[in-house]
Amino acid sequence: MPQTPSSPPPAPAAARRDWWRDAVIYQIYVRSFADSDGDGDGDLPGIRQRLPELAALGVDAVWLTPFYRSPLADGGYDVADYRDVDPRFGTLADFDALTAAAHDLGLRVIIDIVPNHTSSAHRWFTEAAAAEPGGPERSRYIFRPGRGADGDLPPNNWRSIFGGPAWTRLKRPDGTPEEWYLHLFDAEQPDLDWTSPEVHAEFDDVLRFWLDRGVDGFRIDVAHGMVKDPALPDIAPGQKAALLDGETRLPYFDQDGVHDIHRRWRRIADSYPGGRALVAEAWVQDAARVARYLRPDELHQAFNFEYLTAEWDAAALRSVVDASLAANGSVGATTTWVLSNHDVTRHVTRFGGGEAGLRRARAAALLTLALPGSAYLYQGEELGLPEVADLPEDALRDPTWERSGRTERGRDGCRVPLPWEGGEPPFGFGPAGTEPWLPVPPAWGALTREAQRHDRDSTLTLYTAALRERHAHPALGDGAMEWAEAPEGVLAFRRAPGFACVVNLTGETVAAPLPGEVLLSSGPTGRRGADLLLPGDTAVWLHA
Repeated sequence: MPQTPSSPPPAPAAARRDWWRDAVIYQIYVRSFADSDGDGDGDLPGIRQRLPELAALGVDAVWLTPFYRSPLADGGYDVADYRDVDPRFGTLADFDALTAAAHDLGLRVIIDIVPNHTSSAHRWFTEAAAAEPGGPERSRYIFRPGRGADGDLPPNNWRSIFGGPAWTRLKRPDGTPEEWYLHLFDAEQPDLDWTSPEVHAEFDDVLRFWLDRGVDGFRIDVAHGMVKDPALPDIAPGQKAALLDGETRLPYFDQDGVHDIHRRWRRIADSYPGGRALVAEAWVQDAARVARYLRPDELHQAFNFEYLTAEWDAAALRSVVDASLAANGSVGATTTWVLSNHDVTRHVTRFGGGEAGLRRARAAALLTLALPGSAYLYQGEELGLPEVADLPEDALRDPTWERSGRTERGRDGCRVPLPWEGGEPPFGFGPAGTEPWLPVPPAWGALTREAQRHDRDSTLTLYTAALRERHAHPALGDGAMEWAEAPEGVLAFRRAPGFACVVNLTGETVAAPLPGEVLLSSGPTGRRGADLLLPGDTAVWLHA
C-alpha cells in the first residue's frame, strides 16, 4: 500500500480556520479538465499545469471529482481503491505535486469521498462474491435472499437511480443463482452496509490518509444515502427513485443514522490543523432538512440544490434565498450557492439556451456571487459553456443511457472537455492529435479561454471582474443582506457597507429601484435622467 508522505504539503498561506464560510470553490471534473499526455482523459498533471489560470480567475479552492482507481463505470464514482490514483489520471506523486502547487498559489484542495458504495471491482466485493451466504465478507455490503418460491424475485421493489431494479442476483461459477445485492446506482456500484463496524473503520482510515496528504476537505458523495431503513420496505407504487427528487421521503435516503456518521467524520476533520471542511451532497426534502446536516458538530456546508433547481423567476429565487438563509442561520451555518455541476444540465441551457440563456446565466452569476455565504462554480461556466445536447449516441458513456434502455441520454452533455485555446477541437484540452473521451463541438472555438481572455465583454472577463470585486469589497462574502422594494420580476438587496445588487428577471427594461454607482453589470445598461435603466435578464452591482 502506498505510504503517506513524511511531511504533508504546506497549507495555504493566510490560513483561516473558517475559510469555507465565504470561499468560491471551483469544481474540476478531472476527466474533462486538461489532458497532459494525449490519451484523451484529463489528468492530475494537466490540472497542475492549468492551476495558474484558476488562481488568475480568482477562486479560493478547487474541488476534484474522483481520481481513484476505478473501472469508470460511473465516471469514477465506482471506486476500486480509495487510497490510490487511477493510472489514467496519474500517480500519488502527481496528486502530492498538484496539492503543493495549489497551496503555493493560495488555493485549497477539496476531494470527493464516495461512501455509499464501492466498485464491484473493489477487493471487498470480489471477496464477498466468492464467499458463502452469511459469511463475514458479505457483512460489508447489503446482501439478501430473494423473494418468491425460488428466490428469483428481488428482496424489494427499489429502483436504481440510473434506471432498472436496484438489486442484482449473484450467480455461482456453475450458473447456480443465489443471493441478491443492493445497488442504488449501477450494478457495478454495490451499496456498503454501514451497520458494519469494519466499514466505519475503513472510511475513518481513508479520510486520514488524504488529510495526512494535505487535502483541505471532502465533498461527500450521496451524503444522505449511506443508511437504509433496516426493514428494507417496498416503496409506494409509482414513487420516484431519483437522486434529484428533493420532495419524496424514501427508505434509503435521509435516514437519521447518517448524522452519526457525519459527527464521527467531523471529529476527525477537527483533529487536523488549518480548518478542514466537509461539504454534503444531500438531495433532501427542503432547506430545513438540509440544515440538519449542518448542525455545529456535523458538516460545514451542504450544496444548495433548491437554488440550483429554481426557475428563472424572481419570486421563486427569493423564496429559496430566504428559506436557505433562515434554515442555515438557525444552526449557525453558512449557505452555499451553486448553478451547475457534473450531474445537471448546464445553466446556460437550463435558462433557455442561446443568447437568452447566456444573458440569464451571466445575470445569475452576479446574483449568486453577491449572496451571503460561499459559492461553487462548475468548470466551464466562467466561459458560458452550454450543454452539449447532440453528442453522438456511440459516444455516450453515462450508465443512465444503457440502463434506461437508451431513452435517457444521461449527464455526458455537461461533462464535455474544456476548450482552452486554438482553432480546432479539442481546443488545447490535450496535446496536438488528442482524441478526447467525449467530442468537443467545433462551435466552442469562440468560447475558448484564449478567445475570451482579452474580450472585455466576455463571460470570462465578467467572472474575473466579479471575483476580484468580491474579494475586495468588504460587504461581500459571509454576512447579512436586506431586501429592498422592487417591481414585480426584479430582485434588489443591500449589503453593508455600501453595496447593492439588482437583478431584472423580466423581459422588459426597468429602472433600477436602488441608486448607486455601477460597479459591474452582466450586460449593457442605460440612463434616463437620474434613473439607471436595466434591460431584461440583466444584473448590476452598485456602490450604494
